[in-house]
This record gives sequence, C-alpha cells and structure tokens, in this order.
Amino acid sequence: MRRLLPVTLSLAGLVLSTLAAAPLASASADPGRPKVRKHALKISVLSNRADLVSGGDALVTIKLPKKVRAEQVKVHLDGRNVTRQFKLRADGRFTAQLTGLDVGTNQLVAKARSHDKLYVGRQRITNHPAGGPLFSGPQWVPYSCQASALDAQCNEPAAYTFLYKSTNPTKTGLLPYDPANPPNDVATTKTDQGVTVPFVVRREDGFQDRDRYSILTLFRPGRAWKPWRAQKQWNHKVLATHGGGCGAGYAPGTPRTEDFAGTIPVLPGVESSYVGALGKGFAVVSTALNNTGHNCSVAAEAESMLMVKERLVEQYGEIRYLIGTGCSGGSIAQHTIANAYPGIYQGLVTTCSYPDTLTAGAQFADYHLMRLYFENPARWAPGVVWTPTQMAAVEGHIAPLNAVVADEGLFKSAINPENPCDGVAEPVAGNPSTRFDSDTNPGGVRCSILDIMVSLLGRRPASDWTSWEKAAGQGFAGVPFSNSGVQYGLNQLKQGTITPEMFVDLNEKLGGLDLNADPVPARIAGDDLAITNVYRTGLVNEANHLDEVAMINHGGPDPGIAHDYAHAFWTQERLLRDQGHTNNRVMWFGAAPLIGDPRWATEGFNEMDRWLSAVEKDRTPGSLATKIVRDKPADLTDRCANAPGLELLPAPGGGMACQTPAAQTLQTRLSTPREQAGDDVANDRVACQLRPIARADYSFMLLPFSDTQWTRLQNIFDRGVCDWSKPGRGQGPAETWLTYGTDPGNVVYGGRNLPSPPARSGAGQMGAPFRELWSK
Repeated sequence: MRRLLPVTLSLAGLVLSTLAAAPLASASADPGRPKVRKHALKISVLSNRADLVSGGDALVTIKLPKKVRAEQVKVHLDGRNVTRQFKLRADGRFTAQLTGLDVGTNQLVAKARSHDKLYVGRQRITNHPAGGPLFSGPQWVPYSCQASALDAQCNEPAAYTFLYKSTNPTKTGLLPYDPANPPNDVATTKTDQGVTVPFVVRREDGFQDRDRYSILTLFRPGRAWKPWRAQKQWNHKVLATHGGGCGAGYAPGTPRTEDFAGTIPVLPGVESSYVGALGKGFAVVSTALNNTGHNCSVAAEAESMLMVKERLVEQYGEIRYLIGTGCSGGSIAQHTIANAYPGIYQGLVTTCSYPDTLTAGAQFADYHLMRLYFENPARWAPGVVWTPTQMAAVEGHIAPLNAVVADEGLFKSAINPENPCDGVAEPVAGNPSTRFDSDTNPGGVRCSILDIMVSLLGRRPASDWTSWEKAAGQGFAGVPFSNSGVQYGLNQLKQGTITPEMFVDLNEKLGGLDLNADPVPARIAGDDLAITNVYRTGLVNEANHLDEVAMINHGGPDPGIAHDYAHAFWTQERLLRDQGHTNNRVMWFGAAPLIGDPRWATEGFNEMDRWLSAVEKDRTPGSLATKIVRDKPADLTDRCANAPGLELLPAPGGGMACQTPAAQTLQTRLSTPREQAGDDVANDRVACQLRPIARADYSFMLLPFSDTQWTRLQNIFDRGVCDWSKPGRGQGPAETWLTYGTDPGNVVYGGRNLPSPPARSGAGQMGAPFRELWSK
C-alpha cells in the first residue's frame, strides 16, 4: 500500500491540474464534483435579479475564500474566457462590469485551485434585449422610434449634459452648465454625508425598453466614476420621480422630474424636491414609461423602473434605498408598482392621491354615464326634474363640477380607442398601422389605456366578438368593470331626497358603453376574465403587499378637478382591512388644493429619508414590515395644518387624522356613485355579485313603487341587483412579480408568477435591511 500511495497522489494531482487548465465542462461531467460542493466560489449578480438582466451587461462580483487569491481565479462565460474583466477593485471585491452577455441564458463559471483544493462557482444569467421586454408582455405595435434610433427597438448611446444651481436666487431650478466655460455663480452644496462640492449635476439621457430614461447626479466634471468607486458626493440613495395623467403612447415619451408633474405647474419660489434631493447627494431617476400620462400599464411601469435601477447600479454603484415621489398618476404608479412588484421601492411620497387607475376609472365611468343623462333633460321622463344638488348627491359630491372635470379631463381621452395617441397616424381604411376607426378602420391601432393593458386583462373570447373584432381578426382587451346591478341613487331614495320615479328613470336610462366607449342602452356587463385579472395583476390595488414599504401621503381639498382627498382614504381603508393598522403610512392634510402645502413634497421626501435611514440602521430581530412600523420617527405623525377648524382625533388602526364631519367636508373626503348605491368606503369593487331584486328591500319607502314602476325595475335588474355584503366579482389579492411573456407567440394573458429571485442576485438594487422581499 505504501508503494501505491505516491502514485495515487500523483494521479490526483494530475486530475486537478487538468481540470484547472481545461475548458470549463458541465457539472455532470466534472470528476471533481464532490469538491465543487464542498469548496464553492460565490458569484453574485449585483445589478439586478440574475433572471432579469438586460442590455448585455451586468455588475458581477465573486467572493474569494481566504485561501484563494484573485490571480488564481479563471472565469468563463459560456466557455469564453472573461477573466480579464474581473479585478480586485477599490472596495476590496473581485468585481467586473461584465459585458458580452447573449440574449437568453448565459452560464458564468469561476474556478480556482488553491492548496490542492478545487473551488468552483456557477451563476446562470438570463439576459434580455436593452429594448425589452423583461416581463411586461409583447410590446405594443406599431411603435415609432425617435429619428436618431439605431434600430427598431429605439436604442442609441446615452447622452450626457451638465446643469448647475445658481447662487442667484432669481435663477430658479437647474441651469445649463458648460464644463469648458463654467459660469461664475455656481452654488455649493453639502451632502448628508458631509461632502461639500459645487452644485453641478450631470444628466444622463438614454433609451431602455424602447423609451427614454434620465439619471441625474451631482458630478465633478473630469473626474472618474466607477460603480466600485463612485464620486464621494453620492450617498447611494435614489429619488424616483413620476408624471401624472393616464394615457397610451406608441412612441418614446418624456421622463418627468418636477413635483406634481402633469397636474400642477411648478410653483414660484418653491424648489422642486428633486433639486433638494440632488443637493443632499441623492441620484434622481425618471423614465418615460413610469409617467402614467404616457403609459398606464403597471407591468411596463415596473419593468422600466427595474431597468433604470439596473443601469444605475452598473454605471454608478449599489443602491441603499429608493424613494418615489409623484402626484396623481405619479401616486398610482408608486402604489401599484409597490404592491404588484414589491422591492422596487422602499418608500413612497404621494400626493393628489389615487390607489390605482381602475377603481377611479369605474367611478369616472359612472360620472360619464350620469352626465349623458343629467345634462340632457330631454331624456328625463315627464314630470322628472333634477336639480344640481340632487345630481351631485347621487354622484356622491356637493357639486357636479368634479364629475365634469373627471370626465372631460381624464376618462374620455383615456378610454376612447379612437382618441389620438403619440406614434399612431390618423386612420387610413384597411391600414392596421394607423389609428382605429369603428367605421373605416376597425383593424387599426386602438389608443385606449385598456388596449395597452391587453396582456394583463386578456382578450375577449371569440364567442363574444363584435363585428369590429371580427374585422380585426382578434378579440379586443377585455372590459374590466361592470355597472350591472348598481342601483344608482339608492341612498337618496332612502333619504327621500329623490322620488321613486326619479330613481327608476335614472336607472332605466343610464345604460352603458360599448367596446369603443360609445353609449348603449344596456348596462356594462364586463368580461369575467378581465375583471378577475385586474385584481390578480394589481391593476386594482388591494394593498395586500404594501406592508413592507413606508408611505407618506400629503393632500388638500379638491376645488373640482377630480382629485378628492377621499381617494387617499381608499388606500387607507384597504390597508386597514389587510393589515389591521395603517402604521406604515402617514397622512398629511393642508389647505392648499390637492397638495396640502407646496413645501410638503420636499418635506415629505426629507422625512421619508429619515424614516428609511432608521430602518436601515435597525439590526435587531424582526421582519421588514415590523421594522418599518417600529422605526418610524416618533414625531412623524398624521397632521392637519393650515385649515382653520380642523381637529385631530384618533384614527382607526392608530395615528391621528382629520375625522370630524366638518373636517371631512373641507377635505373633500366625499363619496362616489357606487357608495351612494350601497358600496363601502374602500371603493374597490369594479363589478358586484348579484342577488335577485326583492320588493321587500324597499320597505323603507313611505310612497312605494307603483306596479308599473316595479315592473320597470324588474326589467332593469333582470339579472339582479348588487349584493354589497359579498366580495366583488373576481375580487382577490394581487399576485406579485408576474410575467406576461415576451412576444405574441408566448403571451401569458393575466400573467404567471416569475420564479423566486435566483440566489445571490439583485443585492445592488437595495441595501441589506430591505432585501427580505427578494430572499423569500
């Protein structure tokens, strides 16, 4: 045996030497596989989930065991030697800005031999095109790229410009800066890390997912910036800004950075929060696709946010946490992305608030139909006369103005497939690349927000196709709401403020809309699959995944522009129902219309930064949801300010809120047509379950329905009336991290769950205290 031992050792050494020098084989063919398991190299993809990388590159690091030196490591990408891309960096890690990833699956393998031990690490990286998509589904077509695009996915190299803040108080905002000829009035700023630098900002503008993005940072021109050695003024925190509205675009749009973008103009003398954030050392990001006025699909919004964060990590460095801010549609994007794709945001600062698009959309659809009746007295039955006060009461308001503005400013343009949209030419008969026209071009591009959500909603089944769908050769996007069974004006009937005939006449003539948003006599039945999918996909925000994000909402009274403060309470009610408390959300109400106070955008951002900083420092046991509640600063509370007569009282579930009836009137915490028909204050049923109409249900009436009126009601509600004691049709929690496929051949209508994030990936997108959502 002694004579055989040296031979055995020599053979073992030969095998190890051969393995180290040979091209990298698969694990199943590796004779040293037991040692692979015992002595592992850990490869981490920092810039994104390893299965959602895009653009052909990724920030990758390899953790070296104590006995392994960097020069001993060999790294291969699909068999190609990429070792030279890895180096020990300034932060002490063995890291690469790895390039050359193919679209699809890539195998990254690292090996090292040290002290006769073989160390092996493997990481599968799935790369997607820079032009997308990752998970948002087949991209809508046709699409008109910018004139300078290099290809059909609108790609082109990033461009860089410089801006600065002036010491002159009359020069507001950020101004153009020329590094070759710098102005003499450049302000300085001291970041929250104590670094004092000139207030000079570099703006990167580029294209991802076929649309524009922007990244802004304080920058020292002429000095290097690498992701492992960022310029010292960056604090590794990020503010993401959002635009308002709700629309559909078929061409690149514009990222929005200013506060209240798309809803309220920049206010004189008030610095936008993004400028203050830059001064503190934050990076600021915005994408055109998270500007809901350009794109109102939560999947595409989330995808663009994930991609711009990846770009930031790869080019600038790892992120500690990200705060969102935005008004109106900007609040919708934050709320719905955070609920459907948790982990993208760590904090939300919302104003002009809505919880989502489609529950407000159901409210506005009711307004639209009511206006067609109320504003045309010729439709009223003989003897029926409606006063403005009665109309407003049935709408859930104190005046009809909100209904008019919501309809004219939001609903009509968003829902009408014949409405002009960017990138789509005027209708040309028989040309599917031009805009839809129900008479001349039924196969054309439909410009409604529902049609860009078709992957989420699903297509209507062939058995239900209209003549337009038959002409187009495919079902249109399913209709995701219904007014079947809704007894409009029921509360007013109970209160005796409208007559039985007014109630019957309204419900008899209200009707519905067809697929082209044209009025029809029949109520909107909705499509069952689409109604179920709006809950599943998170288009209706049930707040069931918002416990691990911190939120500050600020708002004010609505003078009649469709932003009732009640919408902020819809989110509050849904949180309370799901969590049993609202302690991860702060509500501020002030006198300034819609926003409460123009300074609160900046104050809310600063307070959110303080809140998340406390969570970041918390190393005691507990879940992220527990820490967000536990670490909220004690003095960060609900408030009522600048509004005489408002009184702070304990709010349900904790905290303080403006709860007196007088305060709620000032707040415009008003109602909706469906609340007045019997729905509850959460307003999250886009379609109700039905029960048979029963005469006994109207025993409260002093003057009962006549037999003729009752027959008419039975005809109106032949399928039944809403049973508000039951959940809505298809109602349920959102599924998270859904994918809808990548091309028309593999579209997954309604989505399927992505697998759990691959191990050791995405750590650069958020600091360790916030990674719980990606490590489950």
